Amino acid sequence: MNESSAGRNGFSPAYLDRVGSSFTDFLAGTAPDLLPGRRPVPQFPVGEIAPHGTTIVAVNYDGGVIMGGDRRATMGNLISSRDIEKVYPADSYSVIGIAGAAGLAIEMVRLYQVELEHYEKIEGLTMSLDGKANRLAAMIRGNLAAALQGLAVVPLFAGFDLDAAPGTSPGRIFSYDVTGGNYEERGYAAVGSGSLFAKNSLKKTWRHGLAAEGAIRSLVEALYDAADDDSATGGPDPVRRLYPIVYRVDAEGAVRLTDAEVAAVADEVVAERASAELQNMQREG
Repeated sequence: MNESSAGRNGFSPAYLDRVGSSFTDFLAGTAPDLLPGRRPVPQFPVGEIAPHGTTIVAVNYDGGVIMGGDRRATMGNLISSRDIEKVYPADSYSVIGIAGAAGLAIEMVRLYQVELEHYEKIEGLTMSLDGKANRLAAMIRGNLAAALQGLAVVPLFAGFDLDAAPGTSPGRIFSYDVTGGNYEERGYAAVGSGSLFAKNSLKKTWRHGLAAEGAIRSLVEALYDAADDDSATGGPDPVRRLYPIVYRVDAEGAVRLTDAEVAAVADEVVAERASAELQNMQREG
């Protein structure tokens, strides 16, 4: 098909050129209005009327990394959703958790997933973990104008480093700010309105060399503690059977824990806290 016939069929000549490894760059040249950062930005703050998601936690363990998020989304002082999913696989060996404006965040995640898949198909290999972290930073930077109007997206990214040097931890965690700043975290990290409480919890429960089971327990406890002090973070809901979304990423890839697996840990934490509270009440009485 030549260029003129392509034009008659409605295709841009760019579709016939060699496609680069960045899908976002390709989209910027062919349909820039489809990119979140290229759309018109409201001229007044709109953050309070958009659903927001919090809280996301990631922890390293001996062999990989665990990421989990609560299920609540808020809109101002209202609960807009009780069962939103905030943690997604980015590709086979990495995961991304979203905090901030939920609609924009989910759209960014989907674009990011396509970006990584596009690179793999064009180049014939998986992007390095540092490369993945940098690509995500560029996407966040493109959303800066919307972030200044209250529609910030601040994700947490983690993955298994296939190129990790022997003797180093293959599980790595990256946090970001609204300007696209990219920071590698050591051991654990949290983002969202309940992140302060989650980190305080992790300081007491996390340690180097944890097995996967211990890391999952530490993460679920951190989310429980965040929900205990932050109204925007949802705690375990045994009535509706709503529990955190948790992913484990190791040499076998990114795997989502089943609801039953997470529920078993969460129910154990709730039972222990209830027992401790009852003992305190008995001592005071």
